[in-house]
Amino acid sequence: MESVYDITLLTEPRYYRPKNLTPYIQDVLQEDQLVEDALRQLGFKTIRIPWSEESFDWASTKFALFRTTWDYFDRFDVFKPWLDQVSQMTQLINDSALIYWNFDKHYLQDLHVKGVSVIPTHYVYARNSEKLSEIVTNLGWQDIIIKPTISGTAKDTHLIPYAVIEQHNPLFESLKTRQDMMIQPVQEFILTTGEYSLIVIDGMYSHAVLKVAKPGDFRVQNDFGGTVHPYNPTREEIDFALAVTGQCDPQPIYARVDMIRKNDGDLALVELELIEPELWLRHRPQAAANLATAIKRFVHK
Repeated sequence: MESVYDITLLTEPRYYRPKNLTPYIQDVLQEDQLVEDALRQLGFKTIRIPWSEESFDWASTKFALFRTTWDYFDRFDVFKPWLDQVSQMTQLINDSALIYWNFDKHYLQDLHVKGVSVIPTHYVYARNSEKLSEIVTNLGWQDIIIKPTISGTAKDTHLIPYAVIEQHNPLFESLKTRQDMMIQPVQEFILTTGEYSLIVIDGMYSHAVLKVAKPGDFRVQNDFGGTVHPYNPTREEIDFALAVTGQCDPQPIYARVDMIRKNDGDLALVELELIEPELWLRHRPQAAANLATAIKRFVHK
């Protein structure tokens, strides 16, 4: 069939025509509107719908742009078949190869092999019989953070002091009955400073923020009281972000590179977000126009 839309912006039900306009939801809507307006100014016919909208014909759109699909890890048993189907019907942005690679945090291992500095990480496959306390003792680590390899918004993410690690064996056992898990040693930078997020659009540095956890917490997400602040990165931090995205194949149109300084002082990648990162375009609205221009170049290739 002939395409009806050039680009479909993907969101989720919580952010599609919401009735309760909290300040956070207003920010989400504002950012999606910035992107949609910028695309329309370049002549694209767009629509914005939840990725899980069953009535939508995905063959009716030339491209699907991931934006605010922040429930996909909660509904992965639905999302993965949807992704398999839709990636055969329309072109995804970012490219489907990046989406498939990026939704599982085993990608950190791939980047580490390519020379990217990452937080030391130990992966535990689902239903592995080892106890958490035994694994950490064998690794020689102290306080740790555990989280699933497919997750977001700090879902099932816990900071566990070594002194009480045995008490958390049952929690870890419960979590790994249904998913692969990862273990990382706590990096003090997260607790004292926060996490740098650098936005890269079309291979160029765009802007950055500093995400800070609330006092007494380690999670920088606003869901847990974290706050976001404008940030001017150093040349070293910008070069690090560009080096990380430079390892992607194909190259992403947009990316968010989350980084910290490890306990040894070196920069390290926390996560590389290529699917649906919050880009904080409201902090630099021009970035929405730059993103639209990058998409136009990609579309016309």
